[in-house]
Amino acid sequence: MRRALELAERGLGETNPNPAVGCVLVKGGKVVGEGFHARAGGPHAEALALEAAGEKARGATAYLTLEPCAPNPAKRTPPCAPRLIAAGVSRVVCAARDLNPHVRGAGILMLRAAGVEVAQGPLDDEARRLTSHFNAAMSLRRPFVALKAGMTLDGRIATSTGESKWITSLKQRKAARNLRRFFDGVLVGYETAIQDNPILLPEPGTARPYTRVVLDSHLRLPHSCRLVKSARRNPLILVGGESAEVRRRGLESRGVDVVIVETPGGRVSLEAALAALFERGITALMVEGGSEVMGSFVREKLFDELVIFRAPMVLGGRGSRPVVGGRNPKTLSEAVKVRRARLETSATLRYGLADPTDLEVEVYERKA
Repeated sequence: MRRALELAERGLGETNPNPAVGCVLVKGGKVVGEGFHARAGGPHAEALALEAAGEKARGATAYLTLEPCAPNPAKRTPPCAPRLIAAGVSRVVCAARDLNPHVRGAGILMLRAAGVEVAQGPLDDEARRLTSHFNAAMSLRRPFVALKAGMTLDGRIATSTGESKWITSLKQRKAARNLRRFFDGVLVGYETAIQDNPILLPEPGTARPYTRVVLDSHLRLPHSCRLVKSARRNPLILVGGESAEVRRRGLESRGVDVVIVETPGGRVSLEAALAALFERGITALMVEGGSEVMGSFVREKLFDELVIFRAPMVLGGRGSRPVVGGRNPKTLSEAVKVRRARLETSATLRYGLADPTDLEVEVYERKA
């Protein structure tokens, strides 16, 4: 199973919006076939392992990081449970459950009905971490949301005049750009898109399409900005409210996907925005700000994880900008509680930073 997990890691960043999966076939104490899901739309891990094993798959045990899929008309690739049965695999050991409503045990039931022995575990905790983005999205019916923040020790992201380049180090910024690879896309607000004029792409890049999202209630994003200029090469979704038709047509003519949602109080409804993104196949989203956008996600409790790059710097003062903006809470009961999940220090199972370093990245999970 540990080998299956190692194989699955190789697909991280390219299988999105599918989960990363590894498979190892063992017969007579020897590995006879192995495979991993390398990209969305490509062969599944089980199919590659069975192909490698050939006739040796008959009577073998399959170790899977995720339960095998059952027939599903919405999927582009053939289901794996029937393949395992047809190949004569006698036993299947799967670590994590698949929370996709089209699966959720259907593959296991199919295997057992065909006389295949099925066991769950070991290393289920490691396997769940590997599929946490996907399974959370399947359960919540919205993208898994990680809030990424680069900030000073006192939680500031800019001075009172807006200067923010650079609070974090070059090493931290490189790690943050690499972190984008493990999500389907990244989201910012209109102000960040205007002030920073970012390109918002992962480094290194992905072979799969990578979606940039901007919350722009009035569709004001200028055609001259880098995001719009690159929209034909890299997907760009603009989420806003009802605006002048000429603005919408102008953006769409440049390859921008414009999504119209509710804008109560002049602000984009985050719940509606996430629902629209989920419908477009986005299961994991990294939010990079700015302060007001971060505040909205925190206030509405529409995030699952908080990833912090903390710089050894203190700004202080009343006017410097906090990482989480929005209204001022009056009581501690309004606080949104989180718990520390882990401290990333190098290449790890979950995110695999590009190069092992002594870089520390704090990861927190939102408490229910």
